[in-house]
Amino acid sequence: MSPAQRVLRGAGARASRIACRAGLAALVLAALLAVPPVRAGELVQVAAHRADPRHPDTAPPLYGFLTHPPGRGPFPAVVVLHGCAGFGQPDIAAAERLRAAGYLALALDSLGGTDACRMPGGAPAEARDAGAALRMLAARPDVAAGRIAVLGFSMGGFAVLDLVTQGGGAPAAGPRFRAAVAFYPNCRFSTGVMTTPLLILMGSADDWTPVAACRAILDRRAGRGAKVRLVVYPGATHAFDVPARAHTILGHHIRYDAAAARAAWGQVRAFLAAAFAQALPPALPGGRVAPK
Repeated sequence: MSPAQRVLRGAGARASRIACRAGLAALVLAALLAVPPVRAGELVQVAAHRADPRHPDTAPPLYGFLTHPPGRGPFPAVVVLHGCAGFGQPDIAAAERLRAAGYLALALDSLGGTDACRMPGGAPAEARDAGAALRMLAARPDVAAGRIAVLGFSMGGFAVLDLVTQGGGAPAAGPRFRAAVAFYPNCRFSTGVMTTPLLILMGSADDWTPVAACRAILDRRAGRGAKVRLVVYPGATHAFDVPARAHTILGHHIRYDAAAARAAWGQVRAFLAAAFAQALPPALPGGRVAPK
């Protein structure tokens, strides 16, 4: 059973337990993250197989946590990509935050219980899964197919860069992402020349994916391609937006920064609203902005 299934529980006779558990997770996270209480989302199958280059035809199905605003739409939508530890409650929280801002959100479970923090290949697989999610959302009547964005955390942020870098992993044909957000991604391998407007959110004290590599892509792009905006939060570490006690993972420091998290999500809301030509929410302070 995948993490998405464990968090949300399958379907059929277990439907009430899905709603109970997903709703409980969302409400607990709402209390932690100051997100308004929401209804439970639903577990959906996105594709017949997850992207697994080792077993492309026998990999388990790709599932996701889908949540949408009230009403019939069509809504702008956001695909959410998790970090290397896999799908979990922070991804539910991200989807619910986006729902509260008026977006249909689909948080993917690309790893199915695998911990990719100690192994390569997770980001390219997530990028391929994001392409499958994009096609699935674009075909839904409650989604505005021309207003779909992608947002990723850490390894998922690395996948986002792959998807929107010219010559990267984006599908050659079909629908495309119209906006992209990357929380603390690995920027070392990107040229910085983007096909889609990109917002990068980093902490100055991140010792896992240092901000210097993201500053470097601003220089490498030299004004080419779509606009890239880098916002750096002083003193913030990797995963600064995830409520948890300070700890280390593989020697890297992780510390929750509530002020930086609030400011970062304010940046996300403003960026997506501008990208989709919606009314901008009130500006929120925080972070040093380095547009280029």
